[in-house]
Amino acid sequence: MPLDAAVAPKTLTSTLYYLKRSAEKPARYRIEPPAGVPKWNGVDDPRQVTIEDARGRESEFTLDQNGFALLKAPTAVADFYSEDEIRRVYYPEIERLLCDRLGASRVHVFDHNVRNATRPGMAVPSRQVHNDHTVNSAPRRVRDHLGAEAEELLKGRFGIINVWRPIRGPVLDSPLALCDARSFTDDDLIASDLVYAHVRGETSRVEYSPRHRWHYFSDMQTDEVLLIRVHDSANDGRARLSFHTSFENPLTPGAPPRESIEVRTLVFFPPAA
Repeated sequence: MPLDAAVAPKTLTSTLYYLKRSAEKPARYRIEPPAGVPKWNGVDDPRQVTIEDARGRESEFTLDQNGFALLKAPTAVADFYSEDEIRRVYYPEIERLLCDRLGASRVHVFDHNVRNATRPGMAVPSRQVHNDHTVNSAPRRVRDHLGAEAEELLKGRFGIINVWRPIRGPVLDSPLALCDARSFTDDDLIASDLVYAHVRGETSRVEYSPRHRWHYFSDMQTDEVLLIRVHDSANDGRARLSFHTSFENPLTPGAPPRESIEVRTLVFFPPAA
């Protein structure tokens, strides 16, 4: 189906899991926490929200305006469960895609995650409303992965883009909901720690607001990708981020579990961008 083809939208209502704001900074331990410290000290805040189907209106949504965009992007990858093929074939595809579509001067893929609830040990779709980084943790990613080049690169505009693709389509189970950047402010974000054995990362959870406008693209196929702006250093009026979450799709009970891959990238722009 071509993008922007005339289709009947599948707008729906589902539960999204926000976070209640508290005086204590939320922290989730991916390791065994110290004695007396909980693995997670946050309190979820489930809310029923309307999620508007943007299928048929793909061209209306852009990274600079909304914080996300849907693109046609065929891939040559035959097996997304092959770590070697992902790194050898898919990483260069994504780097070329972002250079071409965003006008980036350089793209560096720094990690990926394959999700499939049916395969032991694999990640399942996340049900928390979140953004993968904060204004503090995003520059740290550049320093972590690009070493001696980092300080010079950080003098210019840079961003983090999450590239999300179905491995098997159409996506009926656990689609991705995206919040329009025009409907929230930084005051809605809650900086939260992720604690690993050798590093303490920082992500953003989100406090509920009735202003938030949520969208998804129904029936996504493997030749489509969602670009999600995790961070952009430019503070010039364009969207600097968008938060997202998977959700239970009430229109497709019993659908096969979603299979997807997300690739996170550091994106650098020429001075005029």
